[in-house]
Amino acid sequence: MGERVQDPVGTMVADEEAEAPGPPDPGSGVLRVFGRQLKRFRTRAGLERAEVGSRTGYSPSTIASYEQGRRVPPPRFIDVADELLDAGGVLLEMKDEVARAQFPAFFRDAARLEAEAVELHVYDTHVVNGLLQTEEYARAVFARWPAPLMSFVIEEAVLRRPIGGAEVHRGQLEQILLTGQHRNVEIQVMPTRRQDHAGLAGPFTLIETRSGQRIAYAEVQKSSSLYTDRAPVRELEAQYGIIRAQALTPGESMAFVEELLGEL
Repeated sequence: MGERVQDPVGTMVADEEAEAPGPPDPGSGVLRVFGRQLKRFRTRAGLERAEVGSRTGYSPSTIASYEQGRRVPPPRFIDVADELLDAGGVLLEMKDEVARAQFPAFFRDAARLEAEAVELHVYDTHVVNGLLQTEEYARAVFARWPAPLMSFVIEEAVLRRPIGGAEVHRGQLEQILLTGQHRNVEIQVMPTRRQDHAGLAGPFTLIETRSGQRIAYAEVQKSSSLYTDRAPVRELEAQYGIIRAQALTPGESMAFVEELLGEL
């Protein structure tokens, strides 16, 4: 295996800073650095947090959280803030790293590789993959994605599980049908009636980057592994081929999802 006079607003923020816990471990270093830069440019521009908030569409407390490294600022905020504060691209240069800070440390390298992938193949056993999820489904469980080729194999039990309630469940199934219509996406269902198949050991993801590097990522409970050596990657690629052969075809799978929708 180869190789995360003071105004009331000012008073409120000061109190919030005193009570705020330290930033979370995953990505906290990047967020703290970004926050210090954001505060430095804001101070240099002579703007209060309330003014930055009103001109970017965020509350003063949210601006405080960004400066303290306690929250991950979205890309849109970074774009607007860099121009508003005349940061000269300094904030923009950190945007990708800041975005990856939202992921747990163990997944950060895999997320970076996914963003660079030209091929990605996924076998899922517990929840619908994040690349297919609606926003509501993702919230209930706890994407720029222009990849040219994607395939997904999902266990039938995952599609039957009503995470988030009936409405969220229906919306998620509709999203899968919509995504499955794209020419660069193939979605297959592994039926529960299949007594035995090659994916019983658990879920994994296969990635091929633009440079041709092939990578495999596997996660079980709280343990995860990122494989870059050819031998283990080749083994999982072969396993995935067998899984796809044992699953319903893409056409049969879309018909099956439509049947599930009819049952709701």
